[in-house]
Amino acid sequence: MTKVAFVTGANRGIGLSIAQRLKEDGYLVAASYRSTPPDDPNLFPVKCDVTSQTEVDEAFNEIEANLGTVEILVANAGITRDNLLPRMTEDDFTDVLNANLTSGYRLTKRAIKPMMKQKHGRIIFISSVVGITGQAGQANYAASKAGLVGLARSIAKEFASRNITANVIAPGPVNTSMIDELTEQQREKILAAVPLGRFAEPKEIAAAVAFLASDNAGFITGTIIPVDGGVGMS
Repeated sequence: MTKVAFVTGANRGIGLSIAQRLKEDGYLVAASYRSTPPDDPNLFPVKCDVTSQTEVDEAFNEIEANLGTVEILVANAGITRDNLLPRMTEDDFTDVLNANLTSGYRLTKRAIKPMMKQKHGRIIFISSVVGITGQAGQANYAASKAGLVGLARSIAKEFASRNITANVIAPGPVNTSMIDELTEQQREKILAAVPLGRFAEPKEIAAAVAFLASDNAGFITGTIIPVDGGVGMS
């Protein structure tokens, strides 16, 4: 039977690349979006705001009714609200944690019981190298991405006996629209910190996800895979 994957924040950038790679690998792929669906007829679009448990539940219900039980969950959706800590409002902090970290709890809580019943599941959180290294002006974002590591490792220990794995991918700077919006000086500063001297391509993050989703990664759980060009080494 063809396995079903659910990728959040999959209408563009890294999320879209992940969804398309999993589709190429033979999965039925549901791709979530908040306002604009992904421009790919091979994906099953699902409207979902991951900050709402109601919308998360409705998204899973729709996927289960049309594709089947989700066996591969890729939690990629997230936001940034950068500012130096003295200027960061409490809403800036809590909103980012809600979208980036608490959403992982919501999604996993809804996905886990069907996975337990099938005795198979892959949970993959898209974190960031910033969650490991920290970053000035991103205390909220770094905290949310670091929190995904503790969440994944706790899930890994709770559900290993049910053949459910939970892992984290920590990308470095990726060649997406966010990079395009930076000035040349900002891009050069970021590149100077990357030992490989370039930005990652979204498909390179997707390749790591595809591996963790596959049967070949069945003995890998509770780990962090950095796809960061060496940024996190120090």
